[in-house]
Amino acid sequence: MKVAVISDIHANRHAFEATLDAVAASDAAELWCLGDLVGYGAEPDACVELAREHAAVCLAGNHDLAVTGEIALDDFSLGASLAAQWTREVIAPENLAFLEGLRPQGQEGSVGLYHASPRDPVWEYVLSALLADLCLNEQRERVCLIGHSHVALSFVRHEGELATGEPRREGALLDIASGEWLLNPGSVGQPRDGDPRASWLLLDLSAETAAFHRAEYDVAGAAAAIRAARLPDSLAERLEYGQ
Repeated sequence: MKVAVISDIHANRHAFEATLDAVAASDAAELWCLGDLVGYGAEPDACVELAREHAAVCLAGNHDLAVTGEIALDDFSLGASLAAQWTREVIAPENLAFLEGLRPQGQEGSVGLYHASPRDPVWEYVLSALLADLCLNEQRERVCLIGHSHVALSFVRHEGELATGEPRREGALLDIASGEWLLNPGSVGQPRDGDPRASWLLLDLSAETAAFHRAEYDVAGAAAAIRAARLPDSLAERLEYGQ
């Protein structure tokens, strides 16, 4: 079975819809989301509703947990805190209830799912081989999916070796049949790897491969929605630069 893996939509409807179109054009049988449906962006209801409709699996991210009140807003930067508070005020009750039912980690078959990392499912940014090694020591599953960092990347460790890893660009195809793996699909709604296009991963559970993809979307439209909602302008500006 092939699974489309996404993460960090951040209330960016334009990016989410473009990604869903790309997934529909692929041969993915299911969609798994690693969390952060809301936060930063201006269309939380639309994005939660799209996840409710299309995602077979959905985790909670730290921004989702902030909106539900499980995490204090003091733990966030000012811009993120303002966006979370705004989201609390505007989100529909049924979509808030959906977020309240999500958790930051899970398992599907032999694959571990974490919003952030196996060591800390909510907060840890796994951006180095050193941190990847520590996570690989902790995880029970051979292959784990992580989000949170907004960077498409992979880490692998083979027996008797230290972990290695690197950011992954569009078109990268990995053979994950051997070794221990951490795979990050990157961010749909707010990439931070210099590429503004929405990022997602196609995981082939039968062939044991992972392919990284990007989807063009209306960045200007998403930025205009943020400004129309009177959210911090920096949240709109960063979309153009993939930062």
